[in-house]
Parts: sequence; C-alpha cells; structure tokens
Amino acid sequence: MVATRTQVLAIDCDGHIEENSARLVEYMEEPFREFRTTSNISATLVPLDGHDRNLGERLYRGDARNAAEWVAAMAKGPMERVVVFPTLGLFSGFVKDPDYQSALCRAYNSWLAAEVCNDPQDRVLGVGLMPVHDADAAAAELHRSKELGMAGVMLPADGTHLLGDKRFDALYQAAAERDFPVAIHASGSSNAPGAEVFPKFIQAHAVAPPYGILRQFTSMMFEGTFEKFPTVRFAFLEAGVTWVPWWLDRLNEEYENRGAVDAPLLNGPPSSYVKPGGNIFFSCEAEERLLGAVLDLIGEDIVMYASDFPHWDGSYPDSLHTLQARSDITESQKHGILRGAAARFYGLD
Repeated sequence: MVATRTQVLAIDCDGHIEENSARLVEYMEEPFREFRTTSNISATLVPLDGHDRNLGERLYRGDARNAAEWVAAMAKGPMERVVVFPTLGLFSGFVKDPDYQSALCRAYNSWLAAEVCNDPQDRVLGVGLMPVHDADAAAAELHRSKELGMAGVMLPADGTHLLGDKRFDALYQAAAERDFPVAIHASGSSNAPGAEVFPKFIQAHAVAPPYGILRQFTSMMFEGTFEKFPTVRFAFLEAGVTWVPWWLDRLNEEYENRGAVDAPLLNGPPSSYVKPGGNIFFSCEAEERLLGAVLDLIGEDIVMYASDFPHWDGSYPDSLHTLQARSDITESQKHGILRGAAARFYGLD
C-alpha cells in the first residue's frame, strides 16, 4: 500500500543563513571592527580554535548571503516559514575573548534583523545569537533580540561552557520574563569536545553534534534548569531525537542511585521532564528508523522538522518529502513534526 503524502504546510524549526561577513563587520563595534577588516574575514570573525592569531591585518601574514533566496527555497518544499540560525555563528562558543564574543553576537543580531529578517510577509524569522562567557551580557542581548523581532535565541552547544551552570540563570530568567524560546544548537566542529581526538572529519562530525547536545542536556537536567524554569521553552537541535529515550533511561538510573546527593533540585526522574505538552523540544531527522516509536513515547508536539538547508549535510527538500510520505507515522504525528511543535515552540500561529 502506497502512503499518501500529507498536505501539512511545514514550519522549518532550523534552517541556516550564510553570513555576509563583510556586511556583518560593519555592525561590529571598535576595536573589533578594525581587527576583522581583512581579506580573510570569514576565518577571523569566528576563529575555530578560539584564537585570533593575526589580530586582523595587524599581524596578517598571507592570503581566506537573504530573505528572497530563502523564500525561493521554501517553495521547493513547500514550507510556510523558516527560522534561520547562523552558520559561522555556530562556532561562536569557541571564541575565548568574552568582550569579542559579546560584540560578535551583538553585530550578528543587528545584521540579521536589519538585512535578513526583512521579508514583508514575515516568512523568514531569525534567532538571536547569545554569548556564553558573560551571562549578564547574554540576558541583555536576549531582551534586545526580542525588541529586534527575533523568534527566539540560540546558545552554542560547543565550547568549554556548561549551560546548566547557575550563572546562566540570569539568561533563563530573562527568557521566562519575555516568554522567549531558547534553542541549544550544535556546531559539528572537529574541535568540539569529544571529537577532537579523531583523525578524519567523517569521524569527528559523526560524534560532535550528538555529544555536544547530550552534554548540555545532561548539564541542564541535573543542575535543575528545567525545574527552575518550567515556563521556558528549550530546544535541542542538530542531533536527531531517537537518542532521547535511551539517554533518559541512563539519566534515570543515575538519578535513582545518586539524585538525592548530586541532583537535589530535581523533583522526579529526568524522564518526567520530557513529556507531551512539555517545555523541552527536539529536532528530528527524516530517516530516523525509530522515529515513530519515539513519538509514541515522548509525544508528537515536542519534536520538530529541521531542514538544515543550505548546509552540506542536509537533504532538503527530500527530507521534508520523506517525512510526509512515511507510513509508520500517523497523520497527527506528521502534523506535530511538520508544523505543530515548531509553532508551539516559537509561539507562532
């Protein structure tokens, strides 16, 4: 029996924008603008190992996109709306200088609001990029992102930070006050913790996104973030969703043995925090074989479709068509994945 394709008009919870580095630099504050006006702008905006060796042109020794294009891409699905995340900005967690990291986030957010999220039909939405070294600066930038018309904010999963640390409570409190969703997004960098030991990129890239997401999910769970901020909607992106029941089982076992001592803020097992109608969301991959079973376990209104377009490891529009045609997922579940969950997470419709 051939499955018929559902006609749900999708909302993409996680597309990407390719930064116009030359324009983004124009939004940078001094002295950082001076350091990054170089022929190798993309490399110096977000140095992947956390160091700006050249200080722009001062020590330079050698030779390194918009709403209309996204609207055209959405027609291939078709999709109704997209929420775009950065590309270079995914690696911002590796920037070691707190002042530069905050300046980079402010510049990116100003550029995104002014030059990308300007579709008159409001179909291309953005998320504000948050710094992770200065939690007070992050809280201030969250408020500014809301005023700029963003759909939410993003915290990079990768770097030396742990998002359950209580210093991030100021940011999460701001999110609660503004009813603003918070997405944690992995970078897939070979420099990410746990991936740096591999000799080939194929190995590092296979490990980096899930480990970055599991690491932050674990930190936030056991440090009580979801207990302290039950009204904040959190999403974990770029690692699929079929890891969730397995990982929750592991966390439940740890909680049973050591929770009273090591996770005293929790009022129940970790699995009790991931539920239908809850505030913890995940993106999925179209070809995850256990997707139907996972939806049965954790609910259909917390799992979202992500195109990952235009990145090399995404397959949009094929991924959207694959999900629409799957016969092991109910029509109600498809609506949840393709539209309902993202609309609820971002406060759309």
